[in-house]
This record gives sequence, C-alpha cells and structure tokens, in this order.
Amino acid sequence: MTVDHGGGTANNTEAELSDSLKTFGAVLKALREEAGLTQEEFAPRVRYSAAYIAKIEQGKRFPPADLPARAGEVLGPVGAKVLTAAAESLTRKTLLASWFRQWAGIEEEAITLYAYECRAVPGLLQPEAYIRAIFDRRLPPASEEQIERQVASRLDRQHIISANQNTAFGFVIEQAVLERRMGGRGVTRQVITHLLEMSTRRNVEIQIMPAVQEDHCGIDGQMYLAETPAHQWIGYTEGQRSSNLISAPKDVSVLLQRYGKLRSQALDCQATVKLLEQMRGAL
Repeated sequence: MTVDHGGGTANNTEAELSDSLKTFGAVLKALREEAGLTQEEFAPRVRYSAAYIAKIEQGKRFPPADLPARAGEVLGPVGAKVLTAAAESLTRKTLLASWFRQWAGIEEEAITLYAYECRAVPGLLQPEAYIRAIFDRRLPPASEEQIERQVASRLDRQHIISANQNTAFGFVIEQAVLERRMGGRGVTRQVITHLLEMSTRRNVEIQIMPAVQEDHCGIDGQMYLAETPAHQWIGYTEGQRSSNLISAPKDVSVLLQRYGKLRSQALDCQATVKLLEQMRGAL
C-alpha cells in the first residue's frame, strides 16, 4: 500500500506506473481517439474532468468502477466491453498497492474534502520547500531523480484547489506540526506564509488545533474525508507503510462525527490567521 498525503513515509507508487494501469490507459485512449474525441470532449460526456481522464490514460489513476459503463454511453457497447475486459485485467496486487491512487481519484472529483493532520502539513497545502524537506529526510534514502519525481507529483496534485473552485476544502492542522519546524526556520516561514495565502481562498478553510487542548477527540490520528458528486462520503486514513480506504457508511459516520467535533475544538479561521501571523513573526 502507499501513502502520500504528507509524511512521505512509504514509496510513492503514484509515480511508479504499473503495467496493468498503463495498459488500461492505452486502451481507453485508443477507443477515445477512434471515436474522434479529444480528452476535453470525452470527459464531460462520461462525467469526469479532463484532467482526471488524462491521469487515467497515463496510468496514474486507478479507473473508477463505473468508468466502462459511462464510457459505453459514448463509445458504444463494444467499447464498454473492451474497457470492462481491460479493467478486469487489473490484478488484485495492483489494487492493493494503489490505495492512494484510488484516493487521489476520489480527491480530485470530490465536492467536499476534509482533512485532519497531526503528522505533517496536508499534502495539498505543502509548498515546494517543505515537500523537498520531507523527501530529503525519508528512509530509506531516495535518489535525486526519485525526489524530483515525487516533488513534481505532489505539486501536480495541488492544482485541484484552484481548478475545483466549487469544492469546499477544510483542514484542521495540529499546531505542533508547525512548531516541529521541519526543514528549518526558513522552510517553516514559507509553510506559514503559504497557509495564510491559501486561507484567503473562498473555498478553503484552515483551522489550527492549539497545542494545549484538553478537550480533543483526534487521539486516534489523522483522517481524510471526501464527498463524491453522488453525495457519498468516503474516508481515508494512513499509518506506517499502510493506508485504508473507508466506505462502509457506519465507519464513515464515525469519522464525520469526529471531524465535526475537531472543528469545534480547533481555533476558528480568524483566530487561526492571528496565530499563524504570530508564529511567523516569532521565527
């Protein structure tokens, strides 16, 4: 399994394209081009974004289960059968090794995205210097080429905040994450400045959980929650070299309850801005 939200604690398989995913992407691309459609023309007809279709065709995203059926509405029954067969060729091993690749697709299409982080600044909010600081310190050590690929991959993911302006993004971040000063004072100053800039966006809310908070329900660790266009909520959690996609309504309900409580326990957005400015001034 792979993790790639913030800590970089395991291999970033998003950059390591599996043969099965590349094959599926090539089949989808060939069928689309045979139909005389560009990605920009094809994407809205199957109710996904052009960027998401591009990632699938490149083998960088695990295809959603309903893509063959949706594509069949555009490409015809034969196209649907071919895509279904290609999807079935994706091995069980590839599926289990691609939890984050699946979550990245959900994340990209979400109409609401919530995150609580107690380990690192959420990946969608990390400036480049912070990303490099994380991967420079990872074990086992990565090569320069691997680091460049991982940095580029994470920066590429961040486009969803500016591209998906109708998506509501909410982040609760532990104050201790910033006080750790990953990468040093200069990097931390860039992180805080970036958080302040991102907090000015209409679709982004950032809240800091104060270092001292006796009433705290996030003891079980970080969590991510996404609402799909079909208004289904899906959860995502990570651990040491492991990750978990949570779709059972009962379990997702627990995460939603906890996240709602965390928001009430954290500083509000205005108080968060004041604290971030104070922390930056103290560096």
